[in-house]
Amino acid sequence: MKTKFTPEYSGTLRSHLPTVPKCISECGGIRIFGRRIKSLVFSTDVAIIKNVNADAIIAVYPFTPQPSITQAIISVSEVPVFVGVGGGMTNGDRSVRLAEFSEHQGASGVVVNAPISNETIAKMKAVVDIPVVTTIVSGDMDIAGRLAAGADILNVSGASRTPEIVTKIRAEFPTVPIIATGGPREEDILRTIEAGANAITYTPPPPDSSSPTS
Repeated sequence: MKTKFTPEYSGTLRSHLPTVPKCISECGGIRIFGRRIKSLVFSTDVAIIKNVNADAIIAVYPFTPQPSITQAIISVSEVPVFVGVGGGMTNGDRSVRLAEFSEHQGASGVVVNAPISNETIAKMKAVVDIPVVTTIVSGDMDIAGRLAAGADILNVSGASRTPEIVTKIRAEFPTVPIIATGGPREEDILRTIEAGANAITYTPPPPDSSSPTS
């Protein structure tokens, strides 16, 4: 069997662009609307979003979601965008309306925070035809309830405990799609993949404004 050879062109001006760790390619990915997604960059920085080589963007921020921010991110991204629609202080019917509007804006999925109620997830699934991604921060959460309510993908964000949480979920739900935070080091990312994550979120370092790249 011949070894696959992948030619690469990076140019001169774009050779310094931000990239996700290559080890993320080891995971199997999640196929959404025919596109396989292995890497998601966690960012709302439009300069990073425009230039990074991730398969998708996950845009969640610690303020109430605003359609204008969603539209700005989608307009510069060249890959699918998964946007936050609340789940904490922003909840209930407001989150449902935000999810529906985000789909109309072109979002490929919506992300809800851990405090979201199963009732709100069910209402959301009744009005959108894009994946509802629910955040899991502990293995003790009611994951079965989330899935029964209609959550399509689990987004595991448990800091250093993420691989442990993924392992527990995978044992109970062998086929559920799992996105998980990988951490900054390749060994941490590989541990999360080995635990059963299908895709990895990666937070890139901030751009070095002192670097003479422009």
